[in-house]
Amino acid sequence: MINDYPQVVTIAGSDSDGSAGMQADLLTFFEKKVYGATIITACVAGNSYGIHAFANMTPEFINQEFKDLADDFKIRAAKTGMLADSTIINLVADNYEKYDFGPLILDPVIITKHGDLLLEQEAYDTLVSRLIPLADVITPNFFEAEKLSGIDGNEPDFQVKAAQKLQAMGAKNVMVKGRHDSHEQETVTDYVLLEDGSSFEITGPYFSTTHKNGTGDTLSAAITAEIGLGKSVEEAIRSAKKYVDACIQNEIEVGHKFGPINHWAK
Repeated sequence: MINDYPQVVTIAGSDSDGSAGMQADLLTFFEKKVYGATIITACVAGNSYGIHAFANMTPEFINQEFKDLADDFKIRAAKTGMLADSTIINLVADNYEKYDFGPLILDPVIITKHGDLLLEQEAYDTLVSRLIPLADVITPNFFEAEKLSGIDGNEPDFQVKAAQKLQAMGAKNVMVKGRHDSHEQETVTDYVLLEDGSSFEITGPYFSTTHKNGTGDTLSAAITAEIGLGKSVEEAIRSAKKYVDACIQNEIEVGHKFGPINHWAK
């Protein structure tokens, strides 16, 4: 029957070098065997050396993308990526409240894994007030969890406290990713707090490599795909983490500097 095949959508920017953003999401959807639709919010021109140009889509264009997908497809789960400013974040929230696109996986692209701030204060405030309360799953990295929770990452049980704070802010399920910016560390531990109050940790190896672009996008896209396939949040997170570790471990040599992960890894 029409629309029986599992369909998901990424609401994100296009990354011209294919390593992150919408391109990484679509590669992940393909590997997870779900049909991936897109709502493009911005276009980035860049390569493995860095980003060199950026352009946002117009509000009218973004609204039309939402409407067209809602008119024709049955989206079972959605994820967000980089949302550049307050206007776009409000548009996404408005449309998500208007249309049924299933559970929302929020990848809060606020701070890089190296600690660099990506959003201006107004956009950050809008993300907190509009999107976190809509999130079925939120996947902040270590620095994003610090910023969002207001808790110092050096505090004992930081990940637990940060997850509890994010849940109190409205997110149903929270995955606080472990810090992974030291070449001396051997493992990375992520903490997950589920909607029912249960929790678990996932510890995996730390991979010392410059080929890590798109890791956060891929993780949230894999969670989205698994939920779109009918998996529970816990099953989706565990499967996604395993997939991302394989993508990092099995490198492909693309780009001269900071390259992509390997989405074909098993």
